[in-house]
Amino acid sequence: MAVLLAACSAPRTPRPLDYVTPSQAGLDSALLSRVDTAILNAIECKTIPGAVLSVVRGDKIAYLKAYGNSQVVPDTVQMTAGTVFDLASVSKCVGTTLSVMQLLERQLIGLEDNVSDYIPGFLPFRDTLIDEDVNITIRELLSHSSGLDPYANVESLSKRYGEPCPDSLMQYIAREAHRNFKPGTDFMYSCLNFVTLQNILQKVTGERLCDYAQREVFDALGLEHTCYLPDVNRPDLMESIAPTTVQPDGKPFKGVVHDPLARRLNGGNSGNAGVFSNAEDLSVIAAAIMCGGEVNGRRILKSETVQLMCTVPYKNDPRIGRALGWDMYSSHSSCKGTLTSPRRTLCHTGYTGPSMVIDLDNRLAIILLAHRCHPYDVGSMKELRAEVADIVAGALIR
Repeated sequence: MAVLLAACSAPRTPRPLDYVTPSQAGLDSALLSRVDTAILNAIECKTIPGAVLSVVRGDKIAYLKAYGNSQVVPDTVQMTAGTVFDLASVSKCVGTTLSVMQLLERQLIGLEDNVSDYIPGFLPFRDTLIDEDVNITIRELLSHSSGLDPYANVESLSKRYGEPCPDSLMQYIAREAHRNFKPGTDFMYSCLNFVTLQNILQKVTGERLCDYAQREVFDALGLEHTCYLPDVNRPDLMESIAPTTVQPDGKPFKGVVHDPLARRLNGGNSGNAGVFSNAEDLSVIAAAIMCGGEVNGRRILKSETVQLMCTVPYKNDPRIGRALGWDMYSSHSSCKGTLTSPRRTLCHTGYTGPSMVIDLDNRLAIILLAHRCHPYDVGSMKELRAEVADIVAGALIR
């Protein structure tokens, strides 16, 4: 049976967020405790080796627990509430999106700007029905309504360009990736959208996304366990990182991003993946969003910019259901369960297992960090994420 660890009883000083009991946060303790059974059952069934759950209400942490193990190959290591995870595509939200929203706020870019204004040679969609070109905009990249292919063939591009090849990858996206539909009319989740946003940010700021996000987002919020490229930038975090998939040599990835496009083609500095973080730091990010861009006297966005980020663009087909950088009610939004606010809940998942759910109406965040791809890349988190979200939302005292 997996081991359930108590919540951090003595977090470091100063604490990023205050801790309260569930009842102080307006949550029914008995109902909320059912998450323990759900997560432990998933561990027992070997869906995941372990997990960390944080429940945030407004600007306070109401529940922070670790379950099971952070590592089972080659050795077994018990999970702690401070374990650092590869966030996979949750990086799109906490790294790329928050950084790009700052550029929008500072009027360095515009939501309706054409991507080709920043990426020379970036091809439009060719509308053969009316024999016209339709440009792709920054809004459509952020809301996954650009029509760009979901991913790239890493093996093919590696053979063609070598590794890493960030400039060649961007040129491939600009000139060769398919434009599958008229921008703004449909939804296709695409890592290429966020690699393109990364390159726009780098063109505008003159620095790498990983460096910009570290200074302007992570450090600005006082986060101590969040970064890109921990194997290079934060060797002090390596011991606390949960590994992902075991490789042919018998060793799992640890401290290097699991996503092949981000790791092999973009060298770990990538718009689609690459952030490593823990539950406490992500709780700070969630609180900042729920509190209008500021928490504990640290502001990363104006409240108006947060509101923009949390709104499904009116220029998109409403069926798309994506806000800017976050999901709200698209076909990919099952992780938010059925009891959170149906049209006012941000959410996102990552391939390796993590998820964030932020119910804006109830000022409730559910951060579930797990690494279902350790030791092997099998299993699904879909049911567990929804179950945990429903348990937590169902524990609200209304």
